[in-house]
Amino acid sequence: MQRRVLWLATRIVDAANHDRATGDGVKVGGHQASSASLVTAMTALYFSHLGPDDKVSVKPHASPVFHAIQYLLGELDGSYLTKLRAFGGLQSYPSRTKDPDRVDFSTGSVGLGPAAPLFAAAARRYVDAHFGARPRSRFVALLGDAELDEGNVWEAIADPACAGLGEVMWIVDFNRQSLDRVVPGIREGQLRLQFEAAGWHVVEVKYGRRLQAVFERPGGAALKAWIDGMANERYQSLFGLDGAELRARFLDGAPASVAAVLSVVPDDDLGALLTDLGGHDLEAMLAAYAECDRVTDRPSVVFAYTVKGWGLPIAGNPRNHSALLSTEQIAELRTAHGLTEATEWDRIAPDSEAGRLVAARAALLKRPQPTAHPPIPVPAQVETRSPSKPTSTQEAFGRLVSGLARTPEVARHLVTTAPDVATSTNLAGFINKFGVFAPQEVQNYTAADSPVRWNESPSGQHIELGISEMNLFLLLGQLGLAWDLSDQPLLPIGTVYDPFVCRGLDAFIYGTYSGARFLIAGTPSGVTLAPEGGAHQSTITASIGLELPNVVFSEPAYTRTLDWVLCDALARMGRGEAGSSAYLRLTTRPIDQAPFEAALARVGEQRLREQVLAGGYRLHVAAELESAGAPVVHLAASGAVLP
Repeated sequence: MQRRVLWLATRIVDAANHDRATGDGVKVGGHQASSASLVTAMTALYFSHLGPDDKVSVKPHASPVFHAIQYLLGELDGSYLTKLRAFGGLQSYPSRTKDPDRVDFSTGSVGLGPAAPLFAAAARRYVDAHFGARPRSRFVALLGDAELDEGNVWEAIADPACAGLGEVMWIVDFNRQSLDRVVPGIREGQLRLQFEAAGWHVVEVKYGRRLQAVFERPGGAALKAWIDGMANERYQSLFGLDGAELRARFLDGAPASVAAVLSVVPDDDLGALLTDLGGHDLEAMLAAYAECDRVTDRPSVVFAYTVKGWGLPIAGNPRNHSALLSTEQIAELRTAHGLTEATEWDRIAPDSEAGRLVAARAALLKRPQPTAHPPIPVPAQVETRSPSKPTSTQEAFGRLVSGLARTPEVARHLVTTAPDVATSTNLAGFINKFGVFAPQEVQNYTAADSPVRWNESPSGQHIELGISEMNLFLLLGQLGLAWDLSDQPLLPIGTVYDPFVCRGLDAFIYGTYSGARFLIAGTPSGVTLAPEGGAHQSTITASIGLELPNVVFSEPAYTRTLDWVLCDALARMGRGEAGSSAYLRLTTRPIDQAPFEAALARVGEQRLREQVLAGGYRLHVAAELESAGAPVVHLAASGAVLP
């Protein structure tokens, strides 16, 4: 099975580049080497370890491996295998919304893929506490070691909201190569300490069984110490060498005991021995997965040492990231795998031992159809009249969110979150009513000194995050996918200081691209915080809201329009409509509500609400000037600047 997965993943990329006419001669691309390094880890996962309720985030450049496995399991039609990176075909990277086979998490190359299952597990913990436990799911992420350079990875693992998630397992493809270079130095020790400091369980799968057996011989400990202390650059330089040249390069500067233990290894066998890494040992990987399953009180990370390009003629080459096998190399590989041009796309023979195992795994991994949930009955509005005094949209927002609780079926689906700005974005009323979520009840030692009742328990409906806007949008995205990943619709609402929407923009885009349903309120916005300096002025976020696909953007000026827009957004989310995220840009500037009331009296509530939800309405009509033929200027604006 492992060999067939390797062949199919390699051939999928080859077909896209060599079999399909592009018309312009431009390279289609693909990542044969990056796919090959994860073949063992993914074969072990899908053909032995995973269950039907487990969710997996696949390393972007291992997309061909994922599709090859789905094809073997009968979840992908064979016609797609020649359509990688083609319009309507297999996506470059796994996509929830565009790939024909079932993808749990969309992934890209910015470290968001591994963080998504972590926050999906946090969302599942919330769902289980409020709606009853679902069948246990493990949340698995496959990521490249270079993705650990991304800062959002460390923001995610450090957030207290993600602590104690024992169902999370990350598998790091530790092939020590990135796009441009061999990763310098020896990084695993540093990375291990960083994960352990964040409370994670760490497993290292460094060496295969053959090399471990040599370590047990006299002098083997010295050999292990020599390899362990070798910089990545030097180790990678050994690939492509063989015979006496490899022995001389490897032993240069080594203790005599290392040379002695290798003296019984023939030159022809030395290369295979020295590159026998644990990430390509199926039994070692399965043992690591089982160890992670036994640790249930914290997330786990597996460092799987691999060879980039494993099993291919470009294995270990420092420039192999985007390298493509030649037509001649593909032909040689096809023959080595016992295939012909007539059989190269075949599934594994169903009457073989491997074929029977594949069939059994396919039956086990089959998922039921998702539950058809009834729409959440969100009202058309919360309040029936405007405030009598000047009121800001931020103030009204807090009141409206709390007011939604008057509808019990809506209230139970509401969940709010904020990156340490809940009280300053007017969520205090909601928190006082519903509490803060925590896996276990937490003693509140400040209850007598604060107007905010910060009561933490499993029944709370506000999830507080650290000061990380990236984590805010990652959590919102996964709460907004709870319908899909946890079979439970939610109405997620987040708040953030609007200038810092930009700080979480990658995750904002990622959530909407993945089809998540959530509402974000950016407040205060504009120049409201001008006295605090230019860094707190949000001058470009309106453009972000307008330009993002699958997001309805609104910057209301008046409280009634905010009420209608808020309820409409939540109603669309409650119906499970695709692309039903919303971005509200609010302000702390009090606005006189009288001009809106005049428009309401002139137009009527039903028609005015329709106009508001359609995107715009006439606040002031200069009918007497128009009828007199006078020049008329139409001023179009939104938000607090309107009056």
